[in-house]
Amino acid sequence: MLTKSQHLFDDATRVVAGDSRWRGRTSPDYWAFVGPFGGFTAATILRALIEHPERSGDPVALTVNLCAPIAEGDFDLDVRLVKANRSSQHWYVELSQGGGDVATLATAIFAERRPSWSHQVALFPESRPFEELKSYAYAPATWVKQYDLRFIEGYPTARANPADPAGSAFSKLWISDRVPRRIDHLSLMAMSDAFFARIFHARGEMLPFGTVSITTYFHADSDDLLKEDVTRVLALADAQTFHKSYGDQSGQLWSPSGRLLATTTQMMYFKA
Repeated sequence: MLTKSQHLFDDATRVVAGDSRWRGRTSPDYWAFVGPFGGFTAATILRALIEHPERSGDPVALTVNLCAPIAEGDFDLDVRLVKANRSSQHWYVELSQGGGDVATLATAIFAERRPSWSHQVALFPESRPFEELKSYAYAPATWVKQYDLRFIEGYPTARANPADPAGSAFSKLWISDRVPRRIDHLSLMAMSDAFFARIFHARGEMLPFGTVSITTYFHADSDDLLKEDVTRVLALADAQTFHKSYGDQSGQLWSPSGRLLATTTQMMYFKA
């Protein structure tokens, strides 16, 4: 039975272990247009991996392929350790419902990260302080209500003539849980999908869309995140192309101190 925690995000992504599979449940608080918010699904999968008794090390990468809509209610997670060596583990996860077809496939890499030479090539972007910016108020889906989004650039606006010409697909904003929660790998995973679809920014209109695949790379281990001890990230997102119903997205998540915590890429479909 699921138990209550002190934060809605932890309640929503909670999983329980069964005889052969883990089990989670969708949350009305992290719902998108036709199913769960993709970041919620990815974070729930990551939680099952982190809490698995055979897990060793911290997440380095997680790829989630969203194969079919996830219906409201319970879902099963078939979690398998595919390969392990002295420093890394490779995992495979299938999400299904009611003993039926698989709705989501995921692969993950965990590793024991050891001290080594470090060099951050990317430069911390210029930004305005979180406190000087207004929180985004419009919430077209319930998951948006769970985040405090404060745009610096690329504020989403509707246009009278969509795509004539196309607008910029770039956004820079602060992302925090609406009720502050210390940033960990679970929140980084969810926040790496907490951007509005780039097609909205490029066309200036709401369109049918959905994430097909998302990969997030983690550049900080648990000790690094504990030292940062922050509740918000500076987030950047952009796209390179939209073509024949599919478009890409790339993103960065930064700590306020200037540390690059995670990078992400995804592919989405759209109807326009």
